[in-house]
Amino acid sequence: MLHLIFRLIPAPLHRQLYRIADKTRRRWWRVRKPDRTSVLTAAFDKRGRVLLVRHSYGPAVWALPGGGIGRDEDPAAGAAREFREELKCDLVNIVEVDAIVCEESGSRDFLHLFAAELAGAPVPDMREIVAAALFDRDDLPRPCDRRVGLAVARAFAALSEQR
Repeated sequence: MLHLIFRLIPAPLHRQLYRIADKTRRRWWRVRKPDRTSVLTAAFDKRGRVLLVRHSYGPAVWALPGGGIGRDEDPAAGAAREFREELKCDLVNIVEVDAIVCEESGSRDFLHLFAAELAGAPVPDMREIVAAALFDRDDLPRPCDRRVGLAVARAFAALSEQR
C-alpha cells in the first residue's frame, strides 16, 4: 500500500527524497549499529550479459540491483520482489550464491548474493533506479561498485552449474 502511495510523488521529487533518506539512514546506522538483511542479484540475459543499475542516490557507480528485505522475508523472495519493484521485470532460476556478514556505515549486514536469469526486459523505475544496462562479464563499465566484478564472476559460475 505504502509503495503505491509513493508513486503519487513526482519522480524528480521522489529521487531527491531518496538522496536525503540515504544520507539520513547511513548516519543513523553509525549511531544505532543495527543488524539488517539485504540482497544483491546478478541477473543474466540469454547471451550471458549481466544487468547493472545506477541508483538515484549514493555513489554514482554501476551496481547490482538489490536492497533491504524484511526480518521474516525469505531472501530469494526478497530478491525477486526488489527486482520486480525497481525494474518491472521478473527473474527465473534464482540461485543463492553466497551469504556473508559485512559492515556498512556501522551496521552489520547479512548480505545474500543471488544469480538469476532475466524473464523479460528490465525497465528502471526512474525513482530509485535511474539507469539499467546489460554488460559483457569481461567488459564491465567504470566506475563500478567494489563488489561487482567478483560477485558477477561467482554468480555466473553458480548459474552455469545449475544448467
